[in-house]
Amino acid sequence: MIKKLLRPFLLSVISLFTIAACSTSKQVSPKGSKPLTETIDQRFRHAAAQYKLMMEDLPEDRLPKTFVKASNYLETSGSDWWSSGFYPGTLWYLYEETKDTALLKEANRAMKLLEKQQTNQKSADLGAIIYNSFGTAMKIEPNIAYQKTLLASAKTLLKRYNPKVKAIRSWDTRQNDKEFVVVIDHLMNVELLFWATHATGDSVYYKAAINEAETVWNHLVRPDYSVCQIATFDTKTGKLKHQRNAQGYNDESTWARGQAWALYGFTVLYRETRNMEYLQRAQHIAEFILNHPNLPKDKIPYWDFSSPEIPNTYRDASAAAIMATALLELSGYSNEKAKNYFKVAENILETLASPAYTALLGANGGFVLMHGAGYIPVMAEVDVPLPYADYYYIQALKRYHAIIEGGQRVNAAFNYP
Repeated sequence: MIKKLLRPFLLSVISLFTIAACSTSKQVSPKGSKPLTETIDQRFRHAAAQYKLMMEDLPEDRLPKTFVKASNYLETSGSDWWSSGFYPGTLWYLYEETKDTALLKEANRAMKLLEKQQTNQKSADLGAIIYNSFGTAMKIEPNIAYQKTLLASAKTLLKRYNPKVKAIRSWDTRQNDKEFVVVIDHLMNVELLFWATHATGDSVYYKAAINEAETVWNHLVRPDYSVCQIATFDTKTGKLKHQRNAQGYNDESTWARGQAWALYGFTVLYRETRNMEYLQRAQHIAEFILNHPNLPKDKIPYWDFSSPEIPNTYRDASAAAIMATALLELSGYSNEKAKNYFKVAENILETLASPAYTALLGANGGFVLMHGAGYIPVMAEVDVPLPYADYYYIQALKRYHAIIEGGQRVNAAFNYP
């Protein structure tokens, strides 16, 4: 039994080093922004200090969700909330940079809370909950316990897969037998599915990831490469019934974080498949963002590209952070567009690292970034810090640092931050 468990674990560790050796290409290092490159270590230390302060206010069985400034209240969640995995994932990234064992201890405490979600068949958020915590840990300190949790989560997630729709059910409804809902957010599950194929050699996960992406592309990405958030299908026939936005301004608008999810997701798809069609899709989605007349000069998007209230409406630091980290990876796969993708990502990071978006030490409930936009149409989590904004911001800083220091474009799931 032990040998059976160890074999896929050891294969994944071997793959980590094999891919790192074969897929990392040396390129000429971009010069980089001096204010950003000279203070990047300081930014990691600042983030670590913030999270150590946050740790003190967290109940033992809870995870951070957001911070309400008006009441000085740290809002928390249980382990089943969709964003619960970003907190330990951020702690792991910061531990890797600072070697502060207090961060590691807290990451492990948080992951203990998340373990039970590996068998939660009611959740389509296992990519966010488990991959961004246990998957991040596996990249930094591979462990057979993390391996088992990740694999169990991938197996659980597949139970929500429908071969007619060729996608994973995003939300349960009262009419599950008649309607099947897919949302753009869950394109981010593909990293967990690809990981499972790497770890086990079983292509069922890989095929599910590809099918999910194709369903998203065919039904949630519009001809102009903007993104709609939600598609509902007939459960039995797999035929599209209707499309809509929940978190966007209206059904025809372009919700910024949804656009960012698509950019990140299709960049991952190219990383894992080397299919040029996925690279082109990611680039089309990127070009929609970068060429949009409503994208501000500092590149931090408004919560919806189509909001009629622009410029007098909310920005979304979380969408910006996701865009930055995706553009940094995409720059490593692109030729003539690489420089522009890198510079825009750098521009975003400079803005997020400024006092306009980075909280002072001790403020913001311990979160790093301010001005996230959760669910504006219902005025939930409006202009607040968000755990996924911090996670992707720190990930982007790590990718940026690796590129500047070594000219590295690391193109593998196992060794890319």
